[in-house]
Amino acid sequence: MAPVVDVRLDAPVKRLEAERTWVLERLSECLAHVAGPVARVTVEIIDDHRMSALHERFSNVPGTTDVLTFPASGPGEPVEVDIAVCVDEAARQSRARAHELRHELLLYALHGVLHCTGFDDRTPDDHARMHAEEDRILQAIGLGAVYAREERS
Repeated sequence: MAPVVDVRLDAPVKRLEAERTWVLERLSECLAHVAGPVARVTVEIIDDHRMSALHERFSNVPGTTDVLTFPASGPGEPVEVDIAVCVDEAARQSRARAHELRHELLLYALHGVLHCTGFDDRTPDDHARMHAEEDRILQAIGLGAVYAREERS
C-alpha cells in the first residue's frame, strides 16, 4: 500500500502552491526508494518565525533551522512522521548554492524521513552516510544529487 503523503503551507507561505505540489509529487516518488515501510508523511512548509518557535520549544535551541522531524511511530513500525521545513532557510541555501528552492525543500523533507528510518547526521561518518542516501534517492527519481552539488559549491 502506498504511503499517505501530504505537504501543507503555513499561512505566511501560501504563495508557494507550485512548490508545494512539486514537493508532494517528488516526495511520493522518493518514498518508493526508502528502505523500510513508510505509512504516512506530513510536511509543513513554514517560515523562520514559526521554525524558530518550534526549534526552541522542541530542541531548546534559539533561532531557526532547516528541518525538524517529529516521529509518530515507534521502532519497527511503518514510519509515520510530521516534518517541518523552513522555506526561509531553504531560500537562503538555494540562492547560495544556485539551485531551485523546490529542490532544497525536497531535500529537507527527505532528510526528515530518513531520520525516521535509522539515519542520523551527528558524526562525520553518519553525516556522509545520510547525505549519500539522500543523493542516491534523488538520483533514482531523476533529480540528481542535490546534496553532492551543495558539497561542490
